[in-house]
Amino acid sequence: MASIARKNLLEDIPRFLVAQAGILFAVSLVTIQTGLQYGFARSSTQLIDQSRADIWVSSKNMQHLGLTIPIPYEQVSKARKVKGVDKAEAVIIDGGLWHELATDQITSITIVGADPQGILFNRSNIVEGRLNDLKQSFRFMVDKTNLNSLHLKRLGEVGEINNTPAKLVGFTQGTQSIVFGTLIFTSLETANTYKNYGTQTTTAPNNVGSSAKKPVSTDQISFVLIRAKRGQNIGKLKQDLEVALPDTRAYTREEMSKITQDFWQVRSGIGFILGLGAVVGVVVGAVVVSQILYASVTDHIKEFGTLKAMGASDWFIYNVIIEQAIWMAILGYIPGMALCVGVAAWTSTTQGIVILITPLSAVIVFGITVLMCVSSAVFAIQKVTRVDPAIVFKG
Repeated sequence: MASIARKNLLEDIPRFLVAQAGILFAVSLVTIQTGLQYGFARSSTQLIDQSRADIWVSSKNMQHLGLTIPIPYEQVSKARKVKGVDKAEAVIIDGGLWHELATDQITSITIVGADPQGILFNRSNIVEGRLNDLKQSFRFMVDKTNLNSLHLKRLGEVGEINNTPAKLVGFTQGTQSIVFGTLIFTSLETANTYKNYGTQTTTAPNNVGSSAKKPVSTDQISFVLIRAKRGQNIGKLKQDLEVALPDTRAYTREEMSKITQDFWQVRSGIGFILGLGAVVGVVVGAVVVSQILYASVTDHIKEFGTLKAMGASDWFIYNVIIEQAIWMAILGYIPGMALCVGVAAWTSTTQGIVILITPLSAVIVFGITVLMCVSSAVFAIQKVTRVDPAIVFKG
């Protein structure tokens, strides 16, 4: 049975290659679209997931990480007085405008300001430079994949953020977010200056960190990050924080991550669009496979009639076609998945865009591919079902 299936499959090489191209396209589209969906969700919460905060405190109106109402800086002092709090830090996340002076190009950015030695920044993400460098005024770090968007090439280059001097002192890796665009990491004080007083600063960029306008005290922040004392009940600490800090909500790191991912995947409609692309891939692959199998059965209809005349059961013939479909699935899946893994590695390295392909997702895509091909075989099986063994004796 298996030899008949393979013989039918490889008898017409051009037709076989067309079928495999269709399956490869379907596998690639499904894998990349679902990988983008998972990677998109993960990249939207990288700041949250990579932090060492147990609790994120935000405005009660917060919709996701990038959409919230500022809260007073005084909330940090109040949080530190709550029993069970080991550490409380302020974080500023705000939009801004980068101005590259040499080319006079501007780019929208997202400013992320916090204590360089605090619980938001993760040292393992630093590939060049030191976090301590951010303690100096108007220093920043950026993911290496964003250098082109900022028109920068090396450490030490300068520009302006919101008309305020800015000097590049470090590179990060694995911190790029598709949702929030180019992330600029800096200290809380510098971020506050960029956010509130940038348009008032006219100091020349070559004086960054020396005679530039000194950052002032922070008055409005985006979040308060909390690290709980060891053994503290996180649920109770959340309640105590919400009581002590009026008009705020407290979320665990996992809750904050889920809220942000749900917003972008469900409420924004992006998840639906990416999922629709995966469905299109399956439909296209199914159509190509069904047409190839149907044509193959039509070309060998007399051979199938001969098998039936010799006493072969319908199930034997059905299994030949299904075997052929499974071989097509396997031979199309392997190069398709290899291509996707290569594309995912390339986009992550050069663009900072995560196409997340996990062993589980690879297995699921393989199952979808086999199901697609076997389902397509149904059309070919229907033709064999109606074949008359007497066709062997006809001219």
